Amino acid sequence: MNSSMVRVIIGHIMKIEGLLLLLPCLVAIIYRENQGIYYLAVAIASFILGTLLTLIKAEDKSLYLKEGCVATGLSWIVLGIIGALPFTLAGEIPSYTDALFETISGFTTTGSSILTDIEALSHTALFWRSFTHWVGGMGVLVFLLSIVSLSGGSTINLMKAESPGPSVSKIVPKIKSSARMLYYIYAALTVMEMIFLLIGGCPVFDAVTTAFATAGTGGFGIKGDSIASYSPYIQWVVTIFMILFGVNFNAYYLIIMKKLKDAINMEEVRWYLGVILGSIIIIFLNIRNIYDSAGEAVRTAAFQVASIITTTGFATADFDTWNTTCKVVIVTLMFVGACAGSTGGGMKVSRFVIVSKTIGKEIRGYLYPKSVKKILFEGKAADHEMIRSVNVYFMTYIMLFVMSLFLISFEGEDFTTTFTAVATCFNNIGPGLNKLGPTCNFGYLSNFTKYVLIFDMLAGRLELFPLIILFHPDLWRELFRKKRRDYIKKKENNL
Repeated sequence: MNSSMVRVIIGHIMKIEGLLLLLPCLVAIIYRENQGIYYLAVAIASFILGTLLTLIKAEDKSLYLKEGCVATGLSWIVLGIIGALPFTLAGEIPSYTDALFETISGFTTTGSSILTDIEALSHTALFWRSFTHWVGGMGVLVFLLSIVSLSGGSTINLMKAESPGPSVSKIVPKIKSSARMLYYIYAALTVMEMIFLLIGGCPVFDAVTTAFATAGTGGFGIKGDSIASYSPYIQWVVTIFMILFGVNFNAYYLIIMKKLKDAINMEEVRWYLGVILGSIIIIFLNIRNIYDSAGEAVRTAAFQVASIITTTGFATADFDTWNTTCKVVIVTLMFVGACAGSTGGGMKVSRFVIVSKTIGKEIRGYLYPKSVKKILFEGKAADHEMIRSVNVYFMTYIMLFVMSLFLISFEGEDFTTTFTAVATCFNNIGPGLNKLGPTCNFGYLSNFTKYVLIFDMLAGRLELFPLIILFHPDLWRELFRKKRRDYIKKKENNL
């Protein structure tokens, strides 16, 4: 393994995080809060350490899938470790485990929180919580590729390791240009939401933090009731933008390139919007009698469906009090998730479409043994490699889910709480059911359970394998052997 290239990438990530930590320092100056000094100290330390890691250039600049996965997994772990420090140093989240849980939840755009009184936090901390969603939404390595030229090797392997979905492709010929285009679209949609929120009378700080949390489909609110206390207009704006950020960003690129017909014909997007519409209708029919008007019931149903399927996790109602049918729909949407190539989590709509078509093909094979039928996805024949990767993903997902469920069971909670704790963290949702519902938090759980859920949040955001590979003994065995060979070679040269 090319460990020197991994080191350089991690160094760049630390430098970027150091610069990003300066933004909450600016917020501290604006609101005259002393907590900003801790963010500044961590920012300086992170930037210096990152600079030291990048000073020694990598002799071999090859960057293949293995290095891409390792660099991605380690980078996200480092992001969380550094990003949690200001919370603890400032005393706003005294327990480092809790601070790490909150920060990883932020960067992975999960939105699960250990906090009992969110509004007691400083503006500085609230801004950093929401901003971690925005940073993690599109991906910090995608941001790195958009501003830093990593020559040698295939840098698309970094994007493959970090970007959600069964397959990743360049939207323009060069990776750097593709990464920049993604961030241009991402930033433009974020600014648009801020403007619409401000038009609706939302305070500036609220508009900025809400837009960050919506864009990253994270769901960290700055109020104890999430979005419930805002006006119906603001709730509709957030609903619409949650859905927009759950769309495959390739669709927006096609629209920009005036290929509207191609964007409309994207199969995954049509399925995604269809699932949303169907879920809204089902929930509306089940909750219409508990609200004062049909309009309020529609708005509530639309908001919660958009929040769950995009894995944002905002709430305007306690859906844990709804009937069983609604809860089944909500939990199902947790697993489905948004589109591939969006900022949303979950298994992704595209995978479910491919699996359903694979099942259909197998059934037709029993009925018509001599028939030859290809699986079409997005108007093209799905190759064997794509189908294999989707099947492997599902099997790995189930295995990790069951393992996490078993480990969390030692907490001694009821099955619904335990099951949805894993489901909501693995799929980067936020709230679960029962003791982890929209009005509850994860703070009472043991440290062991929190670390299991931290692993689940990272595994879910990184599509499992970039994190799993870090635990494979062959990786470290190979690294040790390489270091030993380099040491012997250096010693022989000195002789």
